[in-house]
Amino acid sequence: MKRQLSHFHGGVHPADHKSESSGRAIAIAPIPPQLIVPVRQHMGEPARPCVQPGDRVLKGQIIAHAEGYVSVAVHAPTSGTVTAIEDRPVAHPSGLNDTSIVIEPDGQDLWTTRTPTDWRNMPPSSLRNILRDMGIAGLGGAVFPTWIKLNPGRREKIPLLLLNGGECEPWITCDDLLMRERADGILQGAAIMQYLLGADEIIVGIEDNKPEAIAAMQTAASKCRHPVDVVGIPTLYPSGGAKQLIKVITGREVPSGGRSTDVGVATFNVGTAFAVHRAINHGEPMISRVVTVTGNVAVPQNHEVLLGTPMQELVRLAGDTAEPVSGYIMGGPMMGFDIPDISAPVVKATNCVLVKSVSLFPPPPPAQECIRCTRCADACPAELQPQELYWFSRSQHFDKAVAYSLFDCIECGCCSHVCPSHIPLVHYYRYAKSEISATRQAEKAANHARERHESRLARLERDEQERAARLAQRSGAKTSGDDARQSAIQAAMERARANQAESTE
Repeated sequence: MKRQLSHFHGGVHPADHKSESSGRAIAIAPIPPQLIVPVRQHMGEPARPCVQPGDRVLKGQIIAHAEGYVSVAVHAPTSGTVTAIEDRPVAHPSGLNDTSIVIEPDGQDLWTTRTPTDWRNMPPSSLRNILRDMGIAGLGGAVFPTWIKLNPGRREKIPLLLLNGGECEPWITCDDLLMRERADGILQGAAIMQYLLGADEIIVGIEDNKPEAIAAMQTAASKCRHPVDVVGIPTLYPSGGAKQLIKVITGREVPSGGRSTDVGVATFNVGTAFAVHRAINHGEPMISRVVTVTGNVAVPQNHEVLLGTPMQELVRLAGDTAEPVSGYIMGGPMMGFDIPDISAPVVKATNCVLVKSVSLFPPPPPAQECIRCTRCADACPAELQPQELYWFSRSQHFDKAVAYSLFDCIECGCCSHVCPSHIPLVHYYRYAKSEISATRQAEKAANHARERHESRLARLERDEQERAARLAQRSGAKTSGDDARQSAIQAAMERARANQAESTE
């Protein structure tokens, strides 16, 4: 029976530019002369380096341990020698550097010991710990540690496991090619995820502009032990957003400020499922991923790339065109960001390197004043009021922006895409979010400092009271001893007088 689909509010139809890179098979990118492996490639605390410059490492060896709860390990992408642990440029719109482990490959690509896991006979908690130590993080964009998302917690089970193969962002085709070529591995990873979540059902959602991926996943699903429903959904950006995909396939609405698990759904990117399969069934940590290299290049294509590979190596592989390069984007044009320095390495969040030219990405017209046409509200898939959020963010009335559900914004860019005044609306929302987060962090730090200060004062007062009590006790004991001695002397004198009186009589 065909599944009844729902619709989410808004959405847009930008030119998808998928065909440029989807016509070629995934290529294996060569090992670069140098690998730059940041220790912060996931949401949460950065991993803690456990190697030193001069150490020889093997492919898949842990080079940085998970630090804290929200964290995962980092591994050597190939064998070689650690030459430095230092700040290097990373893929971030700020252009700032971050701690990275620099490895000079030896060209041998020698693996460390790889041990498959008998996951069907292992407690879920132990299996999740393996995923943490294998460095598995979400490949859909947020790079949240997968082992945490696979813990149903007090719910004991999440009824629905939803694999996201929507890939709605223009230009990007890495998930499309992964589903075409590695569908069996994706669903083997999904089976492990289902076990950890206690899920009753697995659904794979794929936009219907990927017929080859849908066919490949349906063929793989027909061979699975447990039923897997592969669902083609209408092509509409941003149907690949987690909340939007859940709405389309299940009709359920994730509440404001809530999570998908609040409506009984756990959502994972298809690339994450494949990484789980490689980690558990083959003992291979997350050391590579598929990356789309497209735009103003001679040969747009998807490559399997070692993490830590400088992006400039991928651009070189794709080749130049006659048109000058005007910049680079990591991700797509809707939700990606400009890369200030393409010596920055590929990381777990790198799904696409998009090379710009003036003809493909002409400079935007100057922004005009908002005319309150409400097109942005019509297009917003989160059903927000983007024009109000714009005014509040611009005027730094952040409390009002929060009241208008600023943090429900998924930064999809639909509002900016339809704005006739060409206002970069998402930039204002990102600015407001960062300012609010910084303020909250400062308040948290101030509260923590105040609590420590108050705790110190209370401790000093308690110590003073205990000291006074001890002094009083010692003083009391001394007074009692003096009184006893005085009584004994007095008694002796009384006895002496009595004896003298007796002898006189």
